[in-house]
Amino acid sequence: MSERGGTTAAGAGADADFEEGRYVFCVVAVDDPDDVVFSTAGIEEGETELVVADGEDTDTVAAVVQPVTGPFDSSVPAEIQRWLLDHQRVVDEAGERFGTPLPFRFDTVVRGDDDAVRAWLSEERPRLVEALDRFDGRWEYRVEVVYDREDAREEVAAADDELAELQAEIDAADEGTAFLLEKKYERRLESLLGEREAERAAGLAARLEPLVDGFGDLGDRPSLGLDVGDADDESETLARFALLADDDGTEAVGDELDAVAADPGVEVRFTGPWPPYSFAPSFGEVGDRGEGRGDGDGGSAPGADSGAEADGPDSDPTP
Repeated sequence: MSERGGTTAAGAGADADFEEGRYVFCVVAVDDPDDVVFSTAGIEEGETELVVADGEDTDTVAAVVQPVTGPFDSSVPAEIQRWLLDHQRVVDEAGERFGTPLPFRFDTVVRGDDDAVRAWLSEERPRLVEALDRFDGRWEYRVEVVYDREDAREEVAAADDELAELQAEIDAADEGTAFLLEKKYERRLESLLGEREAERAAGLAARLEPLVDGFGDLGDRPSLGLDVGDADDESETLARFALLADDDGTEAVGDELDAVAADPGVEVRFTGPWPPYSFAPSFGEVGDRGEGRGDGDGGSAPGADSGAEADGPDSDPTP
């Protein structure tokens, strides 16, 4: 870990130099603030602790944090990946202990000591409780549908009269004319394939969304950790979704995906449960305790990046 200038958290602005801070993994709901213990190895085997919000409110929230003196910064991908996995492990363990957590993005740091964390928790308690209530009993799942595009090309070509006519013209044409006709053929074929893919993706989304409590189209946005897999060279991604669901919703989604996977040439990848990074709300800027930049993955405390829509994180440490 190094104290670098220019950021307080993953991608956030301003000066990163500070003498004391608290790295925030997640926020959890606790039943009895006087009888709660949680500790596990953090990033680089650092010590973690649970900071409980002050007050007598029946809705008690707490943050899982690690004391730090600067953000985690490295130009070595393997080191960053190890930190991401450490982050994910701590959040997962918190979820096992307290139920679904409100996860924060990698390298979210609150400047100051535990009192700074308590002050922020108290200030944001209503929104934190609202998010935790929404997540209660629910987790994030990722869906990716891939298919063999070569098979799809053959199916589309066989079903389109205009393509059949173009192919006949290509077969009868001289070399120069055939070259131009082949370009026209490919343009139409790609257009038809795109229309077919969009239609099938939209149809699947329409069937899945009513079954879950939260839904997001991930598109082709890259992410670390929460990826459901890489398609091989002959496969094309048809759709990528993030879902927020309880056990009943997950079972219904599984039944629907089984039907999709039954189509020849189609593969469905379904992973989870994960902490709901894609559905965590943004809390924006919080005074001198840090800077926020709402762009979408995991909750944002002072010094965090976050957002409210499902869109697979580039520094989200999950699937």
